[in-house]
Parts: sequence; C-alpha cells; structure tokens
Amino acid sequence: MAEPKAGPDLTRGVAADAIPDGGMLLGHVGDEPVLLARQGRELFAIGAVCSHYSGPLHEGLVVGETVRCPWHHACFSLRTGEPLHPPALNPVSCWNVEQKGDQAVVTGKRSIGSPAAVATDIKSILIVGGGAAGEVAAETLRREGFGGRVTLVTADSQGPVDRPNLSKDYLAGNAPEDWIPLRGDDFYREHRIELLTGTPVSDIPSGERTAVLADGRSLSWDRLLLATGAEPVRLTIPGADRSRVHYLRSLADSRTIIAAAKQAKRAVVLGASFIGLEVAASLRSRNLEVHVVAPGRRPLGRVMGEEVGDFVRALHEEHGVVFHLGNTPERIDGAGVALSSGTVLPGDLIVAGIGVRPSIGLAERAGITVDGGIVVDEFLETSRPGIFAAGDVARWPDPRTGQRARVEHWVVAERQGQVAARNMLGRRERFDAVPFFWSQHYDVTIAYVGYAPEWDQVEVRGSLSERDATIVYRLGGRVAAVATIFRDRVSLAAEVAIERGNANALDRALAG
Repeated sequence: MAEPKAGPDLTRGVAADAIPDGGMLLGHVGDEPVLLARQGRELFAIGAVCSHYSGPLHEGLVVGETVRCPWHHACFSLRTGEPLHPPALNPVSCWNVEQKGDQAVVTGKRSIGSPAAVATDIKSILIVGGGAAGEVAAETLRREGFGGRVTLVTADSQGPVDRPNLSKDYLAGNAPEDWIPLRGDDFYREHRIELLTGTPVSDIPSGERTAVLADGRSLSWDRLLLATGAEPVRLTIPGADRSRVHYLRSLADSRTIIAAAKQAKRAVVLGASFIGLEVAASLRSRNLEVHVVAPGRRPLGRVMGEEVGDFVRALHEEHGVVFHLGNTPERIDGAGVALSSGTVLPGDLIVAGIGVRPSIGLAERAGITVDGGIVVDEFLETSRPGIFAAGDVARWPDPRTGQRARVEHWVVAERQGQVAARNMLGRRERFDAVPFFWSQHYDVTIAYVGYAPEWDQVEVRGSLSERDATIVYRLGGRVAAVATIFRDRVSLAAEVAIERGNANALDRALAG
C-alpha cells in the first residue's frame, strides 16, 4: 500500500494568509513533498527533504531567505534550493509559486542556471587532503564559477567519504557501503576535478609554487589548500602492534574492524571519546560483548560535563557496555589487555580511540607557522601567502572567545573548506561559523552548537533521563555552547542567536 502524501496538494492552492512570516507549510506536488515558506510578503517553494540524510525541512527553521535542517543544520536557499552551508552538498528542487486571489498555488519546477564564470587570473588550485574540507573546497570552486584546474590529492586509497558514518551506521551494519562515498567518479569527471588517490604530498618547496608528490612528480599551483586533517594517536604500550589492535579513521579502517567483528565475540574499546563510544555502540549492535577502558571518572566528562557524562554512561550500560573507568592499558598480550588496576580483559577485537593529532608535518616542512595545528588568519590563509588551511588541521582566530580554536568536527571542516575556496578566488570572507557537531549513541543523538573548551557553569533544562533536554555551558555568565537531546529547533535557534551575537534571542531560544 502506498504511503499517504504529505499535507495538501499545493497545485490546488492553499490559503496564502495561513502561512505567517517566517512560517512553513508541508505539502506535496504529485509524489514529491514540497515545503511552502513565507519570508515577508514573498512565498517560496522547495523540496521538503534535506539532501544530506533526508531530514524533514518543515521541522527546521526559516532564517531570512533560507531554511535550516533540524538534524544536522544544513542550510538551503529558499529562492534557489541551493545548499548554502554543509553538510548538505546537493540542492533541493525549487518550485514556482503564484498568488491567485487569496490562494498560493505551486505551478511547477524552476530550473537554476549554471554559475557565472568568475573573473580571476588564477589558473590552477591544488587541494591536499581528501576529507571534508578538501571535498567541499573542490566543489565550492566549481559552484563559484572557477574554470581553471582543480586537483584534489589524497593519500587515502579512495576518494572522499562520509566519515561520520564510519563509526555510526556503517560500522553498526545499518548503512550499505554504497552510501559512504561522498561522490562517484562520474561527478569528478563531470566537474573537471582531478582526483589523485593514494598520492601523498611530500614537500611544498619554499619560494616555489609547486608541490612534490611522494612518487617524485611535481604539481604547479597558483593557490593551495592544506586540508590534511588529523591522524589517530597510536598506543605505545607493549603489544600495541598486535594484529587485533585497530584504529578508526578511514573507510579501510572501518572495513577492517567490520571484518574482525564478524569473527569476534568480545571487544575492548580503549578510550571513552566520541569516536570510542560510537564504536562501542556500533559493536553492541553487532552483538559483541563490549568493554570500554578510559582514565577519567566518567565518559565525556571533560567535554560535556558530569551530567551528560553520567547520562551517556547509563545509556551505554543499558545496552550492555561494561566500563572500566579510572584505568589505562599497560600491555596487550595473548591473555588480553592488562589494565593499570591489575585487571586483564580478554578481547578478540581491540579498538583504540584515544584521540587524534593534527597532521602538520607537511606544513612544517614547508616553513608554515604551526602551533597545535596550522595557524591561519580569519580568512584561513597561512603564514605563507597563497597557501590556505581548513579542517581538523587548521587553528583559526575564534571571534567569540578571542582565542585560537581548532576543532575536529565534520561540519566545521566542510564549512571551512567552503570559505577557503572562496577566499582562494579573491573573496575576503571571514570564517566565523558557529561550530556544530552531532554524536549518535544507539537511538539517541546529541547535537552541540558553540565552542566551550572550558566552562564554569552547566545548566540542564528538561530531563536527561527522559531524553528531552537542553544543556547550557556558560563561562563568566556568557553562553559558550548549547547541547540538546531531541530538541532540534532549540539547537537551530541557539545556533542562529550565537551567530548574530543576540543574547536576548539566545535566551528566548533556550526557553523554547
């Protein structure tokens, strides 16, 4: 039996005054769900399903002539359907709207033309790194009308992938592998993006506009983006090189863990970071016995506070995860993982998620200033003119704290790639996006907006145990970050208020 169509048939018209300013109405045109929205006196109609993970845009938020997805904060133009901010990469359909008397009628799809060619003397742009920042930078160059050469070089054996899924649904067995590549080979050919996989860059000689590849080849560039990301911190204890010890950063890593999980019965996860806990949840979904070892008193306590840390621990324990907190691994041998407490944990599969370090070696060899990451200005340009940096490796001046920040969030990396691409073409666009990330634990998703490396007050509104809560992190009375559980519109409204520096709007958002 066919699923019922969403809302009214918009080709038959709806009362125009039924949609308030800033409001939305979900309807359909044929079999397609369509969102009808008002901004001022103007009505817009676009596809109602986010092109990222199919989030319901009608449950999101209209901000000016845009709509934001409630799930992962993608932003689309109401006028064109174009994705303005990642994580969405594809546009949604755009429709014509006519007002006939007191009725708003959707009459048909609109076609959006190709971008006008950008005027620039830049002929060649090289992107080093095939993660989120590098991928979005390459696509943005084409969206901005750049017609020169775009080369995307990555040391990975495959092109850009949906990295958040590697520890979530894909690892859990709930997402097929064909969902994981961000783009197919046809996309790169069609958009004239030269993708070189398995190709590390070994040097960027000072005083030259060339990059030397590990195989000896050289590539010339007029602008270069370093999007080299981060790499897992490796164990240094005896036995760390055993074959059953794994790390998770790439698609190949996730494949290897999945293969090992099919033969394993008991897993030991070292580290109670987001990546470690997501791995634990995914392995529990595969019915493995899972033990988590971490030095802190509670998981995520340093990142999200005691209340959330206790909630996350209880959530995992409900699903059968066993924690060994206040412990560190001392050696790995045939008997298992020996802990500092003297306990030995047998394990067929061991996954270390003890943190990552920014990949700054190439930048250091190139004479670029580094300090806990590649130091960039507000336009994401490094100390070496013409070379930019974005993503996990970049350390930028955060306008809200007045300090330099480096965060390891997928959406931040994508948005930095977008801004860096525009600035490589001569735009002077400051990077001032509000950091956002999400973390999935079984059927619970935690969304987080803002930047709070430290705080002096944590306020929980609602109920963590009932999975309906807003967590506010303050420093010196100022709201630095907001986490939410099943309060998507609160998260969106908080993001907008923090963007605008509007304390009153933020108070209203947090009261919602």
